[in-house]
Amino acid sequence: MFQKLKSWHKKGYWRIFTDTSSLSLIAFGVIALIVSWNGLKAIQSNYEFQKQIARLEQQNEVSKLENDNLNLKNEYYNTDEFLELSARRQFGLAAPGEKVYLIPDKVAKANVVNTAKAAKPKVVLRVGDKPGYQKNFQAWINFFLHRQTK
Repeated sequence: MFQKLKSWHKKGYWRIFTDTSSLSLIAFGVIALIVSWNGLKAIQSNYEFQKQIARLEQQNEVSKLENDNLNLKNEYYNTDEFLELSARRQFGLAAPGEKVYLIPDKVAKANVVNTAKAAKPKVVLRVGDKPGYQKNFQAWINFFLHRQTK
C-alpha cells in the first residue's frame, strides 16, 4: 500500500489537487452535491405534506357525507310517513278502515325464516368460474410444466 502511495506521489498525480482549475471544479462539485441534497430534502418534505393533505381531504369528504346522511335522516323523521310507520310499530295503531290482526309470538316465531342461514349462500367455484387472469396464469403454469389440460 505504501509503495502505491509513493509511486503515485513520484509520478506527480498529487499536483492535480494544487491546480486552481481542478480545485474550482472540485468545489463546484461539492456545492452541487450540497444543493442537490437540500433540494431532495425539500422534495421529500413536500411529498409528505401532500400525502397528509390528501388524507385530511378524504376525512373531510367522509365527514361531509356523514353530515348529509344525518340531514336526510332528520328530514325523513319530520315526514308524515315516518310518523305513520312509528305509530303502527310502537302503538299498534292502524289507519281508518284497516283491520289489525294480532298473531301470538309462538306462531310468528315458528314461521320466521332464519336470515343468518338464508343470507349465506354457498359459493362453489368451478374451473370455468375463475377470473380471466387466473385462467391465464394457470394456462402458463401448465405450459411450462408440460401438463396436459383436460
